[in-house]
Amino acid sequence: MSNKALRILIADELHFHRMKVERLFNQLDYYRIAPVHSLEELLTLVEYSGEPFDLVVINASLASGALNLFDFFLDNQQVHHALIYDGQQAQLPAIHACAHQKVAVSHTLLPDLASISRLMAIIDPRLPFVGTVISVR
Repeated sequence: MSNKALRILIADELHFHRMKVERLFNQLDYYRIAPVHSLEELLTLVEYSGEPFDLVVINASLASGALNLFDFFLDNQQVHHALIYDGQQAQLPAIHACAHQKVAVSHTLLPDLASISRLMAIIDPRLPFVGTVISVR
């Protein structure tokens, strides 16, 4: 069962891309999602949010060289994890998501369900079901 309290921010200029990525999260039962269409919107939400974002998913082209996304997310206490997709656009090396890595970079144009699932398995590790055993004598 997914943690419904996780805060996710999706940033992409194209409405269709934001919707498509949001639907991937919805398929995995994550619904606390804020979509934004500009870098300025993202920066405002991250800076003035009272509660950190658990994950920011951003299209690398949104920064257009105005901001080093990798360094920004690496050093930002308001963002726990980040996925930068279309990273080749920003000339970033691909960095796969893993438990000890805060920022992942993908060269794909859009994340797919498999990559989002792998990422969420790291961010939101589901605890195995533990049942109560009652012995009857």
